[in-house]
Amino acid sequence: MPFVALYDANVLYPSTLRDVLIRVAQAGLVHARWTETILDEVFRNLKANRPDLDSVRLDRTRQLMTAAVRDSKVTGYEPLIEAVSLPDPDDRHVLAAAVKARAQVIVTFNLKDFPATDLGRWDVESVHPDAFLEAQIDLDPAIVYGAVRQIADSRRRPPGTVGDVLESLRREGMLATVAALGSRFA
Repeated sequence: MPFVALYDANVLYPSTLRDVLIRVAQAGLVHARWTETILDEVFRNLKANRPDLDSVRLDRTRQLMTAAVRDSKVTGYEPLIEAVSLPDPDDRHVLAAAVKARAQVIVTFNLKDFPATDLGRWDVESVHPDAFLEAQIDLDPAIVYGAVRQIADSRRRPPGTVGDVLESLRREGMLATVAALGSRFA
């Protein structure tokens, strides 16, 4: 059974990072999980912050995400929200979903919002997406590189290269991931 990771909204917001995380899950390296509430946050923020993006296409992206990763949606976690404690009460739904999903990690940029003292009692850890992807590269570099290659191959206007995808990941803060892939597949 693959490693279970709950993806926080902030790691599903950047398009290239979202694409890599989903493709790594599709390949079976990790079992990615999220909730409707997490997706609501992602797409509400994308629509608010990026009015240049077509709303219909964003809705389609959301549908494709769910279809792309089998059993990605966590449900029935709501009763646990009151039982968990975090510095920001608005983040409790994320930890509750991770507990319900039996996730080993919450992948998030906001590590300070998910302190080990609060997560440890639930046997969950928080991990930065760069460290998470770097660990996936250590497990199976070909799968992660294959995900990057698929993204590059899917870009048509303009055509993409692996270098373009790595540059997008670098801009999204995935410096260790880019370095690890670059050192293995340069």
